[in-house]
Amino acid sequence: MTTAYRARRFVTIGVAAVLAVAALTACSEDGSASEETGKGGKGSASTGTEESVNGGDPSGSSSPETGASGEASTGSSADPEQGNDAYDFTPDPKKIPKNAAQARKLTRKASLEPADWTPGMVKHDPYETADTWPVLADSCVWSRGGLPRHVLDSYTRRIDVPAKDGKGRVQGSVTVTVHRTVKDADGEMKDTVQESFRCPGQDLGGGQRLDGLMSMHLDQKDITNADATLFEAGKYTGAGSDGKQEYVWTKSRIGPVTIAVSVKGAKGYETSDLIRLAAEAGAKVLYRVETELK
Repeated sequence: MTTAYRARRFVTIGVAAVLAVAALTACSEDGSASEETGKGGKGSASTGTEESVNGGDPSGSSSPETGASGEASTGSSADPEQGNDAYDFTPDPKKIPKNAAQARKLTRKASLEPADWTPGMVKHDPYETADTWPVLADSCVWSRGGLPRHVLDSYTRRIDVPAKDGKGRVQGSVTVTVHRTVKDADGEMKDTVQESFRCPGQDLGGGQRLDGLMSMHLDQKDITNADATLFEAGKYTGAGSDGKQEYVWTKSRIGPVTIAVSVKGAKGYETSDLIRLAAEAGAKVLYRVETELK
């Protein structure tokens, strides 16, 4: 895959995310939800917002300077020479994890280190979460429980852009989850959209909160590196957030594997900055997932 083609695919993802934000904003202003969101039912178990309930300290700290974004690798089976953006990758059945040990190997290989995401990003404290599952109660408060039977492994790393030059600390997270079947992974995608409809305001714990959440699936024609992708946006508040900040979150699926990226904004950052960070991380992780499943 040529460098130019990878760059073009990354830009496409970013544009799709911007359009999603515009659509969600329009829905919020007229008080109606996108037709694609559907209606969420009540329930205690849930499958979204993997970065929630982390208990980390969002305050700034002494860290390396944040560098420019690296090039995002977003491979797929589409032929760059033909200009075909359709995503037609099929995982090798022999490479799909069949047990927890194989799943753990994939989730660790697919995840990002701070420098992999963007030079200058640093580890959050706590940095890793494994072998647990986020649960959204009827009260719209998040907690964590054991992995459901349909999940072989789920692994989260939290990575931040440090505070600098009058800007606050941006908190990011990357989660890779391996399901037993494609149907299970697709169910997670559908449940996630329903959660924001059921709970537009969510308590993450540790004084952190999300409000005004809305989710929508991106149009398949705008997705060039996954079987499905959805986008969520809202407002974030928490210790050290300096008031309400923008929040963006994206989730994608390749076969039985889902990847989720969240970015909690901070003072001095626009929504477009957060979209760029989320799209860049998502593109890189999806490329790694596909590589593992070839």
